[in-house]
Amino acid sequence: MSAQVAQVELAPPPSGPVPYPREFSIQLLTDMVRIRRLEEKCAELYGAGKIRGFLHLYIGEEAVAAGALPALAPGDNVVATYREHGHALVRGMSMNAIMAEMYGKREGCARGRGGSMHLFDSATRLYGGNAIVGGGLPLATGLALAARMQHEDRVTACFFGDGAVAEGAFHESLNLAALWKLPVLFCCENNLYGMGTAIERAESQTDLCAKARSYDMPALSADGMDIVSAYETTKEAVAMIGQGPVFVEYRTYRYRAHSMFDAELYRQKAEVEEWKTRGPIHTFTARLKAEGKLTEEEFLALDARAAAEVAAAVAFAEAGTWEPVEDLLKDVHTP
Repeated sequence: MSAQVAQVELAPPPSGPVPYPREFSIQLLTDMVRIRRLEEKCAELYGAGKIRGFLHLYIGEEAVAAGALPALAPGDNVVATYREHGHALVRGMSMNAIMAEMYGKREGCARGRGGSMHLFDSATRLYGGNAIVGGGLPLATGLALAARMQHEDRVTACFFGDGAVAEGAFHESLNLAALWKLPVLFCCENNLYGMGTAIERAESQTDLCAKARSYDMPALSADGMDIVSAYETTKEAVAMIGQGPVFVEYRTYRYRAHSMFDAELYRQKAEVEEWKTRGPIHTFTARLKAEGKLTEEEFLALDARAAAEVAAAVAFAEAGTWEPVEDLLKDVHTP
């Protein structure tokens, strides 16, 4: 496959004042660094054969999960995709449970049965990653309907990629959510490539907000490389949910291939390098330093804490146990 170029005019790197207190600003940065360090280690472990199956990395997109999820309430529901490690981590799942799951160990969040694409944690109302493109959309619509029927004041946030917009489930879910005025926040992480296909080659209408508005719902667009934009836009969207569903497009970019199996022959390396100039971690760090909210020593310290957390999670997973053979059919079928 010949290399493609995503037809997007690149905006200048995120800049300007960070409108938050120092403590919250540092927490936003910490979450992005934790995601980055976790996933870098996962890539290393995959190469070593410790993590198997499919592995889809979120590197480059950290500002979306780290910015959007704090705008939700603890009682809200979250439905994710197979690129969901960052969502699980920011939502509150322990890194130990995430790493053990990816190792396939019994101490994982799904007893090692789900792996990288199926992280699940009822305690934080994370209703799972989903290996099916667009598969989480009808689940989120159903969760929102259940909340409405039980008179619960609860938003259901559904994360999905731009590739899911081509699925029938996208249109069916948005239609029903709008028709029934359900409290769903549709969060589209538009990284410009559905697997190995640039969005221009798959969608005749590349304005994803226009698609959502055709279902008579508000649609907002955020700079997914800027955690301030991601947080503020999500807050605005959540405040609008009472009148029905809201769609948010986060314009973002993944630096790594679609998955660890992907040879990444479909886009030019120069494009990836250009997008890295807008990287959410280093641009946000620079903004905090410019305002005196962060020193280099403080950044190195929080980075070291993230690395130590990752090392502890790897040790936990390594020491974990395999599910016994006699339990392999447990929960698989009922006689």
